[in-house]
Amino acid sequence: MAETDEYLPRHLTSELRDALASARVVNLVGPRQVGKTTLVRDLFEEGRFVTLDDAAVLAAMDADPEGQLTSLADEQGPAPVIIDEAQRSSRLALAIKKIVDRNRRKGQFVLTGSSNVFTTAEVADSLAGRMRTLKLWPLSVAETNRSPVSRLIDWAMQDAPSLAQITDPAPLGRKDYIDLILAGGFPETRALPLRPRQRQYRDYVDAVVDRDVADIMPIRKPDALRFLIDQMAARTAQEINTSELAKLAKLKRETVDQYLDILMRLSMVSKLSAWMPGEGKRDIKQPKFHFVDTGIATALRRLNERSFEIGNTPEALGGLLESFVVGELQRALPMQDEDYRLYHWRSADRREIDILIDGGHRLVGVEVKTAATVSADDFKHLRWFANAGPGKGRNVTGLLFYLGQEKLTFGDENFALPLSSLWTPVDSS
Repeated sequence: MAETDEYLPRHLTSELRDALASARVVNLVGPRQVGKTTLVRDLFEEGRFVTLDDAAVLAAMDADPEGQLTSLADEQGPAPVIIDEAQRSSRLALAIKKIVDRNRRKGQFVLTGSSNVFTTAEVADSLAGRMRTLKLWPLSVAETNRSPVSRLIDWAMQDAPSLAQITDPAPLGRKDYIDLILAGGFPETRALPLRPRQRQYRDYVDAVVDRDVADIMPIRKPDALRFLIDQMAARTAQEINTSELAKLAKLKRETVDQYLDILMRLSMVSKLSAWMPGEGKRDIKQPKFHFVDTGIATALRRLNERSFEIGNTPEALGGLLESFVVGELQRALPMQDEDYRLYHWRSADRREIDILIDGGHRLVGVEVKTAATVSADDFKHLRWFANAGPGKGRNVTGLLFYLGQEKLTFGDENFALPLSSLWTPVDSS
C-alpha cells in the first residue's frame, strides 16, 4: 500500500453533500488533523472560508457574531459560509440560530471543529430540523486504498447473506495487519516512519490536552487527564469501571466520568454501550471503551512490530485488533443503506460478543480473533446467543474476523471472514 502526498477522497463526501442540500447548517466534527478542513475546502470550492484559529477573526466574531455572519452570508450569496474551528467562539451558536431562523435556505453554514459547538440543550433543541451533524473519523483502510466504502454490514443484515457476494479479500498476513494497526488513520502522520510517527502522535495528544480540552471545559488537573488517556490506550476494548479507574488516577469518580466525556467529545475514545433486548434485565452495566485510533494508542504504549512477538506482549494485540475492527465499522456506518448501532454484549456468566450490531430487524454478532485458524468452537458464544440467549427468536448473523485468508461458513448464518473483508467490495443487492 504505497503512500503519496495526494489527497485521499473521503467516503463521507456523499453524506456531506446530502446534508448541505437538506439542512440550513451542517456541523462537521471529528479529531483535529483528521482532514475536516481539507474535505470542506475540496468539496465547497466556492464557499467563503474563515478560521477561528486566527486570533483577529475570533475577536471580531466574539465582538459581533450576528453582524459578522450576516455580512459573510450576504457576500457569498448561495455558496456556504465555512467556519473552521467553530467551537472556539462561545457566541457563534446563538447567532447562527437567529440567522437561519430568519432565512430558511439550505446549506447556509458549514462548521468544522474538534468538538460540537452546539453543546447546550437549549441551542441544540432549537436547531432541531435545521442542522445536521456529521463526524469525520480517521481514515479507513478502504479510503487509504482508494476503494469504495465497505458494504459488509449491509451484507450481513440480509435475510440470506452469501459468501459468493464478497470479493476474495486481499491475502494479508499477521504482519500486514500489525502494520495497519501501528500506522493509524491520520492522513499526514500515518505515512511517516515508525519512530517519527509515534513521536508525532504523542505530540498530538499533548496538543489536544493543552489546547482543545479548554474549548469544552477548563480542567484543574491536565496531568491527571494525560494519565487517564494513557490508561485508556492501555485498556482499549475493555469494559471500564470508572470507580476503579478513579482510584488508580487518584481522582473522584465524577471527575473521571467528566474526563471520559471530554475524550469522547474530542473523538479520542468511543463508547459501546452494553446491548440489552427490548425486554428483560441488562446483563452488565459497564460499557466498553475503544481508543479511536490504534496508531495513537500504540504510540502512547510504545509498541512496535516486535512488541507482539512471543516473549514480549503478544496478548496486547487482541484489544488493539478489536478496536481496529470497531473503527473500520464505525467509519462505514453512515454510508450503509440503513441506520445501525454498535454495542457489546456479555452475560452474567461471562459469555460475550465483542461487537453487536443492531439493525432492528436483524442482529449481527461480531467476534475478533488474533489467530490465522478458526474452528467451530470459536462460534460457541455466537451460537448460544442466537439459539438460547437473548437473540433467541431474532434473526442473527454471526461474523468472526480472523487473520487467515479463507472465507468460511459454519452453518446457521455464521461466517468466518479474513479481516481484510472489512475493505473488500461486496454485492449486497
